[in-house]
Amino acid sequence: MALVPYDENVLPALSKLHQSSAEFTLANHRIRLSQDWKRLGVAAVVWDAAVVLCMFLEMGKVDLKGKRVIELGAGTGLVGIVAALLGANVTITDREPALEFLTANVHENIPQGRQKAVQVSELTWGENLDLYPQGGYDLILGADIVYLEETFPALLQTLEHLSSGDTVVLLSCRIRYERDERFLTELRQRFSVQEVHYDSQRDIHVYRAVKNKSNTELRFFSDVRNITAPHSDWSKLKSSCLRGTKRKN
Repeated sequence: MALVPYDENVLPALSKLHQSSAEFTLANHRIRLSQDWKRLGVAAVVWDAAVVLCMFLEMGKVDLKGKRVIELGAGTGLVGIVAALLGANVTITDREPALEFLTANVHENIPQGRQKAVQVSELTWGENLDLYPQGGYDLILGADIVYLEETFPALLQTLEHLSSGDTVVLLSCRIRYERDERFLTELRQRFSVQEVHYDSQRDIHVYRAVKNKSNTELRFFSDVRNITAPHSDWSKLKSSCLRGTKRKN
């Protein structure tokens, strides 16, 4: 999270970031979000990537009813709020300095009957991940969180921790620099990645990622081997498990 100053006269397209609030109609609800660029910088304004990801969720291509969802780097909370309004049970996360601001936006825009379906929680990527269930989410959401190269290793570590073999990751972003492409290259080493939507008007891509099965299986076998199987029995156990997996498939 960083404060990036700009000259409003030079970049009038960014003037909306300087406004104290932003309003949207999404998921059949009117959503009004507070913004605070001066105090919290990029974490406290609504970026196009968040709007496009919300619109993608509205298309109904992802089943959200009753699903366990976590949003990373939530900022104003727009994506997590829309996911909750569409029926998901959502954990909305960001770094500690943004939590009070984020919580206020969530409470303002989630109907009373859905408040228990939403939790706001502190999450700094790569830190204290044991506080979050490993592979415990059906869907991971991130809007415009791929922009600081020094955060990429921690972000990848966090995505791996939160994902099971069945978890879907949806990332929306504008590809601005070569480093953004490098992140996607690194992501593809661990996840199967495909572009599922492109908003040409806003130049925003939405990527879907699912953890590579080979990585998941290798990690599973490694854990089982370390915990239970003597070396002499290991090959038999592995072959038996693989045969069972092939039958199910």
